[in-house]
Amino acid sequence: MRAGHQGTGPGAITPDGCAVELYSRLRIGPEPDIIAGAVPAGAHILELGCGVGRMTRPLLERGFTITAVDESPDMLERVRGARTVCGTIEDLDLGETFDVVMLASFLVHHADLEVRRGMLRTCARHVAAGGSVLIQREGEDYHSDLPRVRVDPSGYTVRIVSSEPVEEGVNSVYAEYEFPDATWTQTFQARPLTKEQFEEALAEAGLKVDRYLTEDRIWVRAVAV
Repeated sequence: MRAGHQGTGPGAITPDGCAVELYSRLRIGPEPDIIAGAVPAGAHILELGCGVGRMTRPLLERGFTITAVDESPDMLERVRGARTVCGTIEDLDLGETFDVVMLASFLVHHADLEVRRGMLRTCARHVAAGGSVLIQREGEDYHSDLPRVRVDPSGYTVRIVSSEPVEEGVNSVYAEYEFPDATWTQTFQARPLTKEQFEEALAEAGLKVDRYLTEDRIWVRAVAV
């Protein structure tokens, strides 16, 4: 298990504390429609950190071609209909470019600065001329509006219980996922970023914000400088 990360519950747990069975059950939200509205129809998308393919499936259904990347073989076994690549995002170099590169799941908030820099360089390296990079940020009150509880219409409960500082600029977040037949927990570390810090991180990788796609500025379209 990666330092500062932990997961409990039935089934395989990835090094960053994610439970494969849990993520196979979580319902997708409005993200596929946000993405589809921000990129050309039929685009080839490089999805970095695809997990079990929660986003992959609805994007394929909308007519996109997906190359899906994840470091967990257990996660990738659940992905259907897309080309898959097993490896770490920060070290990825496929030798090709894509219409769209997507870095979702708050990965831009990785606690390790060098890993984050590597991830953003991977985005810049793989985006085609005239293409775009879509990034999902944490909400601006992600670490302060706690505890936070969401009951999904399908019958499970998500609790973001706490976020506590563990070193300068890094918080440890604890979450619980309760289903009628099983419970999972996840502890992970994240580095909160203000809008200004986020844009500075993009600039360091040769990227800039083209447009914030949602009013809460969680979804961002970036382009090469």
